[in-house]
Amino acid sequence: MADQTHVLFVEDDDVIREATQLALERDGFAVTAMPDGLSGLEAFRADRPDIALLDVMVPGLDGVSLCRRIRDESTVPVIMLSARADSIDVVLGLEAGADDYVTKPFDGAVLVARIRAVLRRFGHAGRADRVEEAGDTAGGGLLAFGDLEVDTEGMEVRRAGQPVALTPTEMRLLLEFSSAPGTVLSRDKLLERVWDYGWGGDTRVVDVHVQRLRQKIGQDRIETVRGFGYKLKA
Repeated sequence: MADQTHVLFVEDDDVIREATQLALERDGFAVTAMPDGLSGLEAFRADRPDIALLDVMVPGLDGVSLCRRIRDESTVPVIMLSARADSIDVVLGLEAGADDYVTKPFDGAVLVARIRAVLRRFGHAGRADRVEEAGDTAGGGLLAFGDLEVDTEGMEVRRAGQPVALTPTEMRLLLEFSSAPGTVLSRDKLLERVWDYGWGGDTRVVDVHVQRLRQKIGQDRIETVRGFGYKLKA
């Protein structure tokens, strides 16, 4: 297991849980599968997996609450699984700190592709080759936008001198904005660059992450350009 990517999979449907576990293991993942949220939280704390797949509707501790508990303790990537493409399920999961979501029923190959896309993002948290040339450089890879400082080498952010805790996905999103301050970035472009989507994705993922990022760096720092996308105020 030490050389394999360790997946925590929380799903209460026995058939889906067992079939998905077998499919992931065939693709080379090590899988810990749990039937409810409480046992999933215990497994997370005991095993510290590389990624968590959480079904929204599981007993004991639902997937959204479990995601919040995990996010309180870790920046490990989280993908939510929902039986519906319901806006409430999707938005609640993303607002709880999930990095992406997949709607059930899902194709095994699609799920594996999404897992690997998330893991690539977390393995390469920045785009420092591009962002170092943007913004007001205060030295090395340090960019300054008013009271906001982005260290593209140390992957750290400070606001008014105080550290800002970002998840890797939020950091990648901020680096994209920092690479081109004042330039409008479309939701599709952000999905491609931040979420590594080579295909069309759900732009709600972008909207919720922008909302979460604004809460941390300042509501007026990222501007919405209606009909086009978002831009970082230079």
